[in-house]
Amino acid sequence: MSSVTEKQPAKINAPAAETVDSGQAPLPDKPLVVIEPSRGRIPVNLKDLWNYRDLLYILAMRDIKVRYKQTLLGAAWAIIQPLFTMLIFWLIFGRLAGMPSDGVPYPIFAFAGLIPWTFFSNAVNASGNSLVGSSNLITKVYFPRMIIPLASVASGLLDFAISFVVLLGLMMYYRVGVSVNLLMVPVLIVLTSLLAVGIGMWMSALNVKYRDIRYALPFLIQLGLFATPIIYPASIIPEKWRPLYALNPLTGQIEAYRSAFFGREFDWFSLGVSVLVTFGILVYAAVAFKKMERSFADLV
Repeated sequence: MSSVTEKQPAKINAPAAETVDSGQAPLPDKPLVVIEPSRGRIPVNLKDLWNYRDLLYILAMRDIKVRYKQTLLGAAWAIIQPLFTMLIFWLIFGRLAGMPSDGVPYPIFAFAGLIPWTFFSNAVNASGNSLVGSSNLITKVYFPRMIIPLASVASGLLDFAISFVVLLGLMMYYRVGVSVNLLMVPVLIVLTSLLAVGIGMWMSALNVKYRDIRYALPFLIQLGLFATPIIYPASIIPEKWRPLYALNPLTGQIEAYRSAFFGREFDWFSLGVSVLVTFGILVYAAVAFKKMERSFADLV
């Protein structure tokens, strides 16, 4: 009589991953993406920002489209704002008050200062309110939160470029020649953008917790207009007060823009102080932003 040997089922070492259903793939043992705060003295993950550069571009384009959506004049507002402000300054300060302009016709003297100032003020104001205005993104998906104020600053570069073309036209009208100093303009644009990013990033983080910022920020920007050599040249400031006056980072930058546009000698001391103060503000703002970032989703 033949005996039948009962075979034991083969022992299978099951994977450590669990399965949700018999027809679904097993879940991985470890997460594919780990979200954790950056480490180091300056907790800014530059690689993370670079990986999300496409999002930066998309958000910047969104801000540009929203700014001129359903407007009759569209991008012409980028010219109207500094141009009409320049005309008012020319009538009041140039004609009535007789404000000096360092040997340059006052209209282009004022316009040369208004171009970077308008870019800076609009960028700070927009980035300061950017986190609160993007609450739907912050509470739903992960991405570096710094992208939002960065995009607000980047979107203002288009307006700067349009205004710069108008300035070149005014320089041709007043027969003001250009020089090799004009090559310094891209460097100054980067410097002004970094200053706007630093202040805007800091204000945006504070605005999430303290909504008073949205009301105080336009007022502070308006005061900054008179504390910066836009209406008047820095040369009218007494010599003993100029080192203190140079602590305003826009002082050295505005004067450097005029030197680049009109072919004058640069004030390297004032510009050097501006660079140091700008990077100091940028580093402090980045550290403060990262410290407050954890509570954004709860407060925004």
